[in-house]
Amino acid sequence: MVLRLVLALCGAGIVFLGLNVGFGGIATLGWQGSMDFVVVADASAFAVQDSHVRFLGGVWLGVGALFLLGAVFFKQCTSVLLVLCGLVFLGGLVRMSAFDPALLFGADIGPSLFAELIVFPGLAMLIWRAQRTFSSGSA
Repeated sequence: MVLRLVLALCGAGIVFLGLNVGFGGIATLGWQGSMDFVVVADASAFAVQDSHVRFLGGVWLGVGALFLLGAVFFKQCTSVLLVLCGLVFLGGLVRMSAFDPALLFGADIGPSLFAELIVFPGLAMLIWRAQRTFSSGSA
């Protein structure tokens, strides 16, 4: 029951982020802070990149929806949940390609990086253990 609650909370948070970026683009909808951090020098190039970011926001929205679905239909979604946790971990690894420790471990990015590299692999381990318990018929 606690695991399902954690999955639902993760899913809701990811849906929130996906909506913010998916419908707000690079500037976002402003749900996480100021929207005035971008100055557009080339409107055409910005529109292309903004479209790509909106797509990624939509993918993130879908990831969140799958976590929510997994909270409800845990037994049927364990494989999907494990893959999603792996993808979030991979995203955290790729985030490190910025090679900027002050940014990565600072207050703005550090908590996200911690979740991506520590929390989601831990969640995957809990999902895997719970799935094994269901498979053995103990739960």
